[in-house]
Amino acid sequence: MALAGKHALVTGGGTGIGLAIARALAADGVQVTITGRRQERLDEVATEGMAGLAMDVRDEEDVVAKIAAAVDARGPVQICVANAGIAEGRALHKTTMEFWRNMMATNLDGAFLTIRECLHGMRQTDWGRVITVSSIAGVRGLPGAACYTASKHGLIGLTRALSEDYIGKPFTFNALCPAYVDTPIVTRNTDSISQRAGISEEEARAIMVNANRHKRLIAPEEIAAAAMWLVRPGSESVNGQTIEIAGGQM
Repeated sequence: MALAGKHALVTGGGTGIGLAIARALAADGVQVTITGRRQERLDEVATEGMAGLAMDVRDEEDVVAKIAAAVDARGPVQICVANAGIAEGRALHKTTMEFWRNMMATNLDGAFLTIRECLHGMRQTDWGRVITVSSIAGVRGLPGAACYTASKHGLIGLTRALSEDYIGKPFTFNALCPAYVDTPIVTRNTDSISQRAGISEEEARAIMVNANRHKRLIAPEEIAAAAMWLVRPGSESVNGQTIEIAGGQM
């Protein structure tokens, strides 16, 4: 019960990895604020110990206001999970500036804003954990997805720099780097790959399944288990790390 009563904020907490992490935290007695762009979805999935707060991580004013409201309601955020993100492949010569900026605004700017605002209160406490949800694409190149890969590499750079800034203090910063996880993002990418490549949805899904070394999609709960290890006692010396959850050596 070491986590009981602490306040966690999980962006992109209405589905997939974010929701799995939020539920695992709540099960340990944490008061969890989940954010996303659709309040109705957050209200639908929130269970005991969870509260939904509509927030667009791309909008600085919204992030500042909403995290301040969450802190007013539940105290300083001591567990910050910067999970909100989008994943879409596109050849670089077909990448528009609008596509590039939206990817960066969501995956990188959104994490920066979320962490910055959570740190204001966290730094006044005696303990804190920041977890960013990057990707296996953050530690290697993902073919056909230069924009996505760049955003996830940048997120790891941010995480590592912060771990150095606060080294020796009671705060840690680590990145989770999953391969293909069984989430709505995979479902959307199945449709996208199918249309772009002119193949069936079954064949498109198989591409992602086979990209994982153990030839299956990863369950969101597996990512949540890694996040819980990082916030529970015994992980104090794990800092500035990239934890690859990919079914085997990549």
